Amino acid sequence: MTSTHSLWTWKPVAQDELFARGYHTCTVIRGKLYIFGGVKSGDPKAVPLGDVVTFDPEQMIVQSTAHQDAFKRSHHDAVELGDRWLCVVGGWDGSRRVSSVFPYDTEKEEWEPWEEAPTNNPPVGLSSHTCTKISDYELGVVGREGGLRMQRRYASIYTLRVNTSTKKYWYKEEESRTASRSGHAAVLLPSDTTSTKTSGYSLYVFGGRESSSVDFAGQWNKDKIQVRAGHCPKLTEQLARLVNKDGISRTAPKGLKHHSCSLIGPFLVVFGGESLSKSRDAVCNDLFIYDTRCSPPSWFHFPGSDNRLKRVGHRTCLVNDSLYLVGGFGADGKTPCSDICVLDFPQ
Repeated sequence: MTSTHSLWTWKPVAQDELFARGYHTCTVIRGKLYIFGGVKSGDPKAVPLGDVVTFDPEQMIVQSTAHQDAFKRSHHDAVELGDRWLCVVGGWDGSRRVSSVFPYDTEKEEWEPWEEAPTNNPPVGLSSHTCTKISDYELGVVGREGGLRMQRRYASIYTLRVNTSTKKYWYKEEESRTASRSGHAAVLLPSDTTSTKTSGYSLYVFGGRESSSVDFAGQWNKDKIQVRAGHCPKLTEQLARLVNKDGISRTAPKGLKHHSCSLIGPFLVVFGGESLSKSRDAVCNDLFIYDTRCSPPSWFHFPGSDNRLKRVGHRTCLVNDSLYLVGGFGADGKTPCSDICVLDFPQ
């Protein structure tokens, strides 16, 4: 079998203590990384952060752009709306799980509370969930729901409608459900007709439980999707060469949570996370690539060997044909990483 240890790595490109956090979000808006919230330690009682940090990968400029105490969240999710708004959904506020929507105006550099619409039917609370952009008006929310003492066997699926003009939002619970998941990933991909029997796009949900199974949490016609794919010809070609190497294991990720997931052309790139099957040394540094060019699509597994690159509660973001690794906790699951790295292929 081919040794994959020297085929790829994460190369540090920036370092700042402002990046040192986990269970945050990192969202690309107008070519900048907007890093929000998270926690500084693995202590379950750690108070969430409330700052917004921006990193310009082209100019290598780091800025802190929002007051620390204005709005605090961890284990939340966030999406870009209208190339302007950083829309933060749900999360842990230090005392409870919430489902509120709180956008940050990147032009005015300030938080702007939005109102619940009269028809709003929100979850009790959300944390370690996913919020996936379908369009500038519709988001798909899946995952951990309930109060501190409530755990569910199944996870509800919510459609979250947002209106940037009226500055209102409202949830609608869908009839379908998924298996209960926490710290999972969700990604919008062209429907695999061998599995869904329909064309268009489907929301694929995986991880966050002791299984390699995939749930489908909604389907949309192509004309309903308003998500711009990043321009990444060089990175796409590098990933294509990587999966074409002889002897690569075709193993799907199983039992991972709080890993990262980014769509690069036809490839889904999954990195790190915590293994639910291990009681010790559970933080991972493996790379998984899901090739949607195949029918059915296929997973490729590239084990990592450098313990310094182990991550959990981190994020990856695609900017300017490069995939950036931001924050997270290292091998001990407690020490926050202050580096930003880029996916590199030495050979």
